Amino acid sequence: MELWFSEFHTKNAKLSIRVNEQLYSGESEYQRIDVFDSPEFGRFLTLDGIMMLTEKDEFIYHEMITHVPMAVNPDIENVLVIGAGDGGTVRELTRYENIRHIDMVEIDEQVVDVCRKYIPQTACKLSDLRVNIHYEDGLRFVRSRENEYDLIIVDSTDPMGPGEGLFTGEFYGNCYKALTKNGILVNQHESPYYAEDSKNMQRAHKRIKENFDLSMVYQVHIPTYPSGHWLFGFASKGLDPLVFDADAWNALGIKTRYYNTDLHRGSFALPNYVREALEG
Repeated sequence: MELWFSEFHTKNAKLSIRVNEQLYSGESEYQRIDVFDSPEFGRFLTLDGIMMLTEKDEFIYHEMITHVPMAVNPDIENVLVIGAGDGGTVRELTRYENIRHIDMVEIDEQVVDVCRKYIPQTACKLSDLRVNIHYEDGLRFVRSRENEYDLIIVDSTDPMGPGEGLFTGEFYGNCYKALTKNGILVNQHESPYYAEDSKNMQRAHKRIKENFDLSMVYQVHIPTYPSGHWLFGFASKGLDPLVFDADAWNALGIKTRYYNTDLHRGSFALPNYVREALEG
């Protein structure tokens, strides 16, 4: 008998992955957590039946959410990561020697424990001495911070359940306040393709633009996310993501599988249908 995991992207479209075995299934205070092993994508994590990451393509997401802002401001030292219980974003951040302190705020401790045990590929740097994990609500955590972080990465789930508060105007306003004068905010910005995902993307973009001096969007291809076409938001108090020293980043010698400085620039060139949705 074959076992398949399926996630509906709309009522009429779904992604199905053949599964070797289910490694973990549990219910936390906040959500259902499952880990599967598959022949095509390796191990993968789902929350409430929604794909979070796979071992095969997680590098795409985590490299692009991290290295774009780090290339724009090489002087980043203090970072706040909200969500990211799988540890992949933290793993990429720890590759920078100049980063002195990383606060990771994850509401669900059980997600972190499960990833440490079953997906060490992403969770391998959560014990780095620069990393401080706070198990609490990210919306509440950021309210009390002011002029503290050079970079905030919002690596959240979709805008429902535990992640819903991380897509509000109040949250983005508090992020602005928590950033230093050259501060950058990067967030997972949903997909522009399917109608419901596009609405969520538009709402997030509108609320970020209301709070930040500069707000732009860049794109990435992630095979296991709805439609494969995914967006990140880049917002700042003035730094332009297209104005950066590519030679300086390349001189760091950080080996990546997806990100490079040519792609960095190119990822901000958006298709017309995405531009129109963002402007709508």
